[in-house]
Amino acid sequence: MKKNSANFIPLTPVSFLHRTADVFGHRTALIYEDKTLTWGALRERCVKMADAFVGLGVAKGDTVAVLAFNTPEMYESHFSVPMAGAVLNTINTRLDAQTIAYILDDGNAKIFIVDAELGEVAEAALVKSTNKPRVILINDPHANSKSTINITAPDYESVLSKGNPGFEWIRPENEWSPLSLNYTSGTTGRPKGVVYHHRGSYLMSMGTVIGWQLPNHPRYLYSVPMFHCNGWGHAWTMAAVAGTIVCLRTFIPEVVFSKIEEHGVTHFGGAPIMLNMLANAPDGIKKSFKHTIHVMTAGAPPPVKVLESMMAMGFDVMHVYGLTETYGHILQAAPQTEWQSRSSDEQAQLRSRQGVRFPMTEDVSVIDQDSGNQVPFDGETIGEIVIRGNTCMMGYLNNPEATDAAFAGGWFHSGDLAVVHADGYIQIKDRSKDIIISGGENISSVEVENVLYKHPDVSEAAVVAMPDELWGEVPCAFVELRPESVITEDLLIQFCKDHMAKFKRPKKVVFGPLPKTATGKIQKHTLRAIISQESNN
Repeated sequence: MKKNSANFIPLTPVSFLHRTADVFGHRTALIYEDKTLTWGALRERCVKMADAFVGLGVAKGDTVAVLAFNTPEMYESHFSVPMAGAVLNTINTRLDAQTIAYILDDGNAKIFIVDAELGEVAEAALVKSTNKPRVILINDPHANSKSTINITAPDYESVLSKGNPGFEWIRPENEWSPLSLNYTSGTTGRPKGVVYHHRGSYLMSMGTVIGWQLPNHPRYLYSVPMFHCNGWGHAWTMAAVAGTIVCLRTFIPEVVFSKIEEHGVTHFGGAPIMLNMLANAPDGIKKSFKHTIHVMTAGAPPPVKVLESMMAMGFDVMHVYGLTETYGHILQAAPQTEWQSRSSDEQAQLRSRQGVRFPMTEDVSVIDQDSGNQVPFDGETIGEIVIRGNTCMMGYLNNPEATDAAFAGGWFHSGDLAVVHADGYIQIKDRSKDIIISGGENISSVEVENVLYKHPDVSEAAVVAMPDELWGEVPCAFVELRPESVITEDLLIQFCKDHMAKFKRPKKVVFGPLPKTATGKIQKHTLRAIISQESNN
C-alpha cells in the first residue's frame, strides 16, 4: 500500500481557514474596534495578500517578518504568509533595534511588515541590518501614538489591493516544511531562531481544542501577543473552531473588562501579570459577568493569590506550561472533579502546578540529570523536564550545535528543574537556564550581564531573578565595581536602559564583592538566597 493524493495530504493549519470559510463563511471571524470581518472576507484578504507577496518576489521558504501588535494584519499574516509558501517570523514588539536587526539578518527576511507606531525602532534596526528586506507599513488609525519615521514603503492595504482573490495558494509538499520562525532568548543572551513545521502547528491546535475543551464558535479575546509562539498557536486554533476573535492592541484592564462585556468574550489567555492587573484593578473598573470566562495562563508559575482572586471574580483559570521550542503549551494543570471539594486556597495551589501533558504531547518526563532515569513521584526529588512529541521544534536556525544539545538522548531538554507529585502532576522548582520570566517575557541573565560589563566602572556582574508583585520576576544585578568608581545605582540602570530593551534592564543593583567557588565561578545560588531572604523580611 502506498500514499497517494487520496489517502495522504500533508497537514497544515492553513486548512482550518478554508474549511471554516466554506462552512461558516457568513459568521464573524474578527473584530477590531470599528472593523468587522466574516470568515469568508478574511479568507479572501489572506489569499489576495499571499498573491501580493508572490508578486513582490517571495518564493517558497522565504521569510516574511512582522513587527506588529495584535491587529487584523498580524492575524492575517498567520495564513497569508504560509499560503505564499513562505515562513512567518513574528518579532517581539518590545525588542531593541540591535536585536531586531540580528533577527532580520539571521532569518534572512525578504519582507518586513511594520506597524507604523514601531517605525522608529524598525528604522533603526534596518540601518543596523546587513539584510535589506522590502518594507510594508501598517497604518492603524487606532495606534496609541504616531511615530516619526523616514521609511518610504507601501501601505499594507495598498499591497493587499493588488492581490488576486483567485490565487491558488501554495500547499506544503511536506508537512515537515517550515511554517514559522520564532526567536527566543538562550543562556548565551543571543536569540535563537526556533523553527516550527506545519504538522506541529496543526496538531497543537487539535490538542488545544481537546485540552481546553473548546466549543464551536467561542468568542476569544486575543490578549496573548501573537509574537509569542504565534500567540500560543491560537491564531490557527480559533480558525479550527470558527471562533470570533476580538483583537486587542494593548492590554489595559479597563479595556479588557469593557471588551469582555461588549463582545461576550468566553475565552482569553495571558501571562500571570495580566491576571494580576485584572485582579488588582480598581473597583470602579472591575465588572461582573453572568457567563463563565475561561482563561489560559502561562509564562511563569502564577502566584496562588492571583489565582484565588481570579476564581473569586468568576474566571475559570487553567495554568499551562511550555516553551517556544515546544510551540507553546505542552503541560496543563488539568482540573480534577475532586478538587471542587477543596478550599479555594487548596484549589489555587493545585492549579498553580505545571500539570500533565496535553493530548497532542506524546511524552513528558522529569529525569535525573546524571543518570537519565525518571525521578520518583514524591514531590521532592528534583529533575529536568524533558519532552517528546510532534510539537517539538524542527531545530534552531543556523545553529546545529545548539540543536544537537537540545535533543541529546532523544528528548528535548527544557532546562527547567521540577518535581513530580504523587498524582503525576509536574511542578517547576527552578530554572537551570537562568532565564528570568518577567511579565511573560523571557530575559536572559547573561544578556543583561553582558551589557553591565560594557560599563567601564564594572569589574564583575551577575544577574538573577528578583520577585516582583506586578511582573512576577524582574532582573536584579549584583555588581563588583572597579576601585575609585563613583557610579550610582540609578546611573547604572540608566546605562542598561540605553543599551538594551527597556524591560530587560535590572530593577535593582546591589554593589559589593561577588561570592565565588574555588575555581572562580560566581555562586548564583548564594545571590538568589540573598534575594529570597530580603523578600521574606
